[in-house]
Formats: sequence, C-alpha cells, structure tokens
Amino acid sequence: MSAIRKCWAASIALSRRYSRINLTAFTNNCEKGIGSTRTSTTTTTTLVLDLSAGGGPVSPHPSPWDEYGDTTDPGTATVISTDLQVYMDFVSEEEERSLLDEVEPHLKRLKYEENHWDDAILGYRETERKNWTQKNKGILERVKRLAFRPDASLLPYVHVLDLKASGVIKPHVDSVKFCGSTIAGICLLSSAVMRLVNEREKSLYADVLLSRRSLYIMRDRARYDYTHEVLGEESSKFKGAVVPRERRIAVIMRNEP
Repeated sequence: MSAIRKCWAASIALSRRYSRINLTAFTNNCEKGIGSTRTSTTTTTTLVLDLSAGGGPVSPHPSPWDEYGDTTDPGTATVISTDLQVYMDFVSEEEERSLLDEVEPHLKRLKYEENHWDDAILGYRETERKNWTQKNKGILERVKRLAFRPDASLLPYVHVLDLKASGVIKPHVDSVKFCGSTIAGICLLSSAVMRLVNEREKSLYADVLLSRRSLYIMRDRARYDYTHEVLGEESSKFKGAVVPRERRIAVIMRNEP
C-alpha cells in the first residue's frame, strides 16, 4: 500500500472512531502525489478532541475500551471496562434532533438550578417523560434491548438531565433506594468526561469519554464501588486532550430497585 493510501486509511479509521478529531501531539507524515512530483507533508494537530460530528450505523457491540477508557491501573481497567460500556455514535444526527425536538419545549420552561436536593449537581435543569413520539420510542427501545435484561422492570419515566456548559455533576454514588443496578444514558449536544474513583482507594480511578450521540451503560461495581462525576470545563480532558464542554443533555433510563 502506498504512503498516501496508508495515510488516507488511517484518517478514515480515526474519523470512524472519533467522528472529527484533533488528538494530542499526533503527527502524520504523509506523502502527497502531485502529478509526477511527490512531496512530504507533515501535519501536527492540537490538544483538543472535537467529537461533534459523525453519526453512523450502530454496532450491536460496545466500542473498544481503549477508545473511551483511561485508568490509573489494570485492576480498575478490568472492573470499569466490564461494568461500563460506551457505544459511540449510538444515535445519528437526525435521531439526536428528533430527541431534542421533543424535550426542548419542556426544558425551556425551566430555569437552571444551582443546587440539587442531594448537592450532587450544579447548573442543571431536569424533567421526566413517560410518553414519547413513535420515532423516539424506537430509539429508547434500542437502549432497552442493549442495556437491560428481557425480564427487567424499568422505571416508567425517562429522566432528562440538561447540564449547562459550566455545570458539573459532583462525585457521588447512586442511591439504591431510587433505581436498580443499571443506568443507561444517551449523550446529546456535547461530549463530556466521566470520572469514576474507587471508594476505598481514592488514588485509583478511571476516565471515560462520553462522546456526543453516544450511549453509556453503567452497572454493578461501576455504580456502587466507585463514585462517578462529570468533569467541569477546566478539568475536562481525556488522555491529555481537552474535551470542550458545551451544554449537554442526557436521556437516561433506569431499572427499578
């Protein structure tokens, strides 16, 4: 394979993996053919991950762990990669718009709150929905099939959480009183980084990249043995690369306790 074809192939692979991407200190040396003359071109990217584009076919399998996970140690990697999966580009741009069209009219009537009842969230507004359009029911049915056992009883209302660009979700462990072992969320409008910290050994943690239009499924040990949080603007990085924070909406399904 020629150098230029290898370069194209690498670019296609990266675009499929990360949508539009600028990776940390990543340098491509590509040969570019112009007529009979061949010149060498070097392109160096910035330290910013741009995950706003994309939206391809959904794989029935989660994305590879090294695409969305980064940990301090192998033990944490084993636990979190087992109990937290991310499906990149779970919804298309059209499906994202369909979900937003349904929830935005309700969210716009609400003010952003700076204090949550359990002090876990800053800069948010939220609502719940039980009835959805037929198209969006189909999207949620896909989530249900991937995330929950066939005999699982789900909470009847889907949680819609709107976090403004400067908002944060503080470290917390979900209460067993309000939902069961599994939570599944579709990420809309913006990418973010979730950090999970071992409750017993605070130096052990994992960072998980929740890219725009992805689905994350978190269960069991990732839910209860680790705190989880969404990093704020100043600390929103993944593998050393900045993940820009914008307003983010999560559409979240849970099973019953």
